[in-house]
Amino acid sequence: MKKVLLLVSLLLTTGSPLYGQSAKKLKAQIINHVEGDQNTLIDISDKIWAAAEVAFQEKVSSQTLIDYAKANGFTVEEGVAETPTAFVASYGSGQPVIGILGEFDALPGISQKATAEKDPLVPGGAGHGCGHNMFGTASLGAAVAVKKLIEQGKIKGTIKFYGTPAEEKFFGKLWMARAGLFDDLDVCLDWHPADETEADVQTTLALVDFKVEFFGQAAHASGDPWNGRSASDALELYTHGINAYREHIKPTVRIHYHIQDGGQVVNVVPDYSRLWVRVRDTKRKGMQEVYERVQAMAEGAAILANVDYKISLISGIHEVLPNRAGGMAIQKNLETLGDLSYTEEEKQFAYQIQEATGKAKIGLDGTIKPLRETLENPGGGSTDVGDVSFIVPVARLGVTVAPKETPWHSWAVVACGGMSIGHKGMIYATKALGMSLVDLFTNSKLRAAMTAEFKTRKGDYVYEPLMPSGPPPIDQK
Repeated sequence: MKKVLLLVSLLLTTGSPLYGQSAKKLKAQIINHVEGDQNTLIDISDKIWAAAEVAFQEKVSSQTLIDYAKANGFTVEEGVAETPTAFVASYGSGQPVIGILGEFDALPGISQKATAEKDPLVPGGAGHGCGHNMFGTASLGAAVAVKKLIEQGKIKGTIKFYGTPAEEKFFGKLWMARAGLFDDLDVCLDWHPADETEADVQTTLALVDFKVEFFGQAAHASGDPWNGRSASDALELYTHGINAYREHIKPTVRIHYHIQDGGQVVNVVPDYSRLWVRVRDTKRKGMQEVYERVQAMAEGAAILANVDYKISLISGIHEVLPNRAGGMAIQKNLETLGDLSYTEEEKQFAYQIQEATGKAKIGLDGTIKPLRETLENPGGGSTDVGDVSFIVPVARLGVTVAPKETPWHSWAVVACGGMSIGHKGMIYATKALGMSLVDLFTNSKLRAAMTAEFKTRKGDYVYEPLMPSGPPPIDQK
């Protein structure tokens, strides 16, 4: 890894003809455009926040972003990769070709009003507990700002915004990757809502999702249970095996499961059961080893309960390949923008959120974090951006949209994303993304450094998406 950092340093120190005053002027124009367009961006974000649509069902959210892209002169290819809500919005021509990713799906069951106490907007409905209403909006807002510079002849190349659905569940970027939609990019940019503001130079966790089904024989639970073979018994034996196995896996591994069907009524020996299982690790190789083990355990559970079983792959994603060269450029832009500041009302809202979720009342953190060391096993979550990062170099950042230590994927993040704390972080992200796009378009040395680091980290690994054949599971729940 020392060789990677040395290579990055050498490539970046050579500079670029447009990486001086001209780039500064272009970035100032980006900031001015975003500030002039911020009310429109907030309206778009709020519309997606209120729609709160789950994986592959994001019709209003997708169309809202498509309409904004078309209104600003982008050519939009809709329904790409056999996915009705996926799209690519493009502007410009020739090289370089720079991509920027945007997500817009919500999470089920965490609907929430923009208030600091738990109060669903739609009881039982979905909510943006990961801030994707702000994610796609800010990314497209940055693409539009850069488009203005291309239109005016101040920079050259092609900007591509990717509307990527279903990140939370089925990982829509997999089908887009399989369709080759990222193959023509030179580099790509990505951001994510967070409780801190920083250039993100960490990896994530690789994962695999699969479904396990058990098939037995129904019988009367009291009258003749000896005639039954319980699929529910197999399910319980299987989950017990997984939980016993947890003691013997590495600290980097995570195993989750969700029981989707454990039987319908108490007086019937169930002949069918089903659960969704997820295995994660910081590297795909480690994840694969555990995946193979827990598949074998399903067979053992079926033998013990004297039932049949079936395992079906849902999808899987790679860990992110971090890119410090891109992170260094983003870091400079964050430092140029400076810290986020908050009103007294926003501070009080944050304290109330922390109190309601049982966290220390430490408020919001809008300070710019220094560029951190890239850790080998940082932990955290997963994202299908990882698969994109194995195809093209991806630079990433996170921006504060919620109070420190706020439980993610919860109603508390939904609340912040629908009011000024989230709006403020989103507009900041739009500026930082736009400024970083200027760097990527004008600084060939930066693109070369990102590409060199990408090739070094990837090595001789040949990327293949981990997914079943056929179209995405549009109607699967």
